[in-house]
Amino acid sequence: MIIVLKPNATPQQVNHICDKVKELGLNPNVSRGKERTIIGVIGEEDKIRVQPLEAFPGVEKVVAILKPFKLVSRDFKPEASVIDIGGGVKIGGKSFVVMAGPCAVEDKEIILRIAKEVKEAGAKILRGGAFKPRTSPYSFQGLGEEGLKILQDVSRETGLLTVSEVMDTRTVELVSEYVDILQVGARNMQNFDLLKAVGDSKKPVLLKRGMAATVKELLMSAEYICSRGNMKVILCERGIRTFETHTRNTMDLNVVPAIKELSHLPVIVDPSHGTGRWAYISPLSKAALACGADGVMVEVHSDPENAKSDGEQSLLPDKFAVLMQELRPIAEAVGRTI
Repeated sequence: MIIVLKPNATPQQVNHICDKVKELGLNPNVSRGKERTIIGVIGEEDKIRVQPLEAFPGVEKVVAILKPFKLVSRDFKPEASVIDIGGGVKIGGKSFVVMAGPCAVEDKEIILRIAKEVKEAGAKILRGGAFKPRTSPYSFQGLGEEGLKILQDVSRETGLLTVSEVMDTRTVELVSEYVDILQVGARNMQNFDLLKAVGDSKKPVLLKRGMAATVKELLMSAEYICSRGNMKVILCERGIRTFETHTRNTMDLNVVPAIKELSHLPVIVDPSHGTGRWAYISPLSKAALACGADGVMVEVHSDPENAKSDGEQSLLPDKFAVLMQELRPIAEAVGRTI
């Protein structure tokens, strides 16, 4: 349930209510909006129904949340969340943020060259995998910590923020030391121990939709992270598995307005994994911007023929630069900035 406070509720009144909620063995989560402060109560609601909360000083009303996801819902936070990544980069609100880079960190020379090119074109965040979940155990699995060190070095040289995937609870702390955003991949969307671990890390988390996950399941996975006190969650649509075989996955842009209606969390789109074809990345990036996404994640490689991972769905740097130019007038038309 949520406790809606009066506009003139004092900090002392907010603290008093939170203390009472904690005494009952429940978890209060305070959300301060432009007009109202709301306290979301997580736990067994039967415990709190015996309390006359409406009688507490500063309380305007108490509302039960019927949806299974609480903290990520618009009921808890009506305003859209803006996630501050650092370095002046924010995801959500008016900004449309582009993340770009190779699927995997291969060596410093390659990724540094790519990083400089995508930054010049307008990307704000560098993507690159150090730990790679691959369908085949014989495929390139990533450089591990060496790849993270390279990613951090390139970040310091270029000023780009970084995002990289974490696959295991045992490496959450390690990856957190090197990157700005922790990515939970599609295969791990319902790895609940991992979700709890990245929630405890308090680092911004990019949560990708599972290959056959519903919108509700995606939001429930985000709820796991938020329930640990980490509200810095960015959702990512990366295509779902259907009967269609022409593309790697089926890009489900319906999910963008659907999430915007149900949740305050920002949502980005990954057209590279969504299609598996570099030629489709540009039109789907434009469509993502037009339908309300807060950003895109695009794979870029200077030598896709020899890329160790996903070369067929990587844009050449010059084609990425053209895409960025073509996105800007669309952003202006829909009231966004790049």
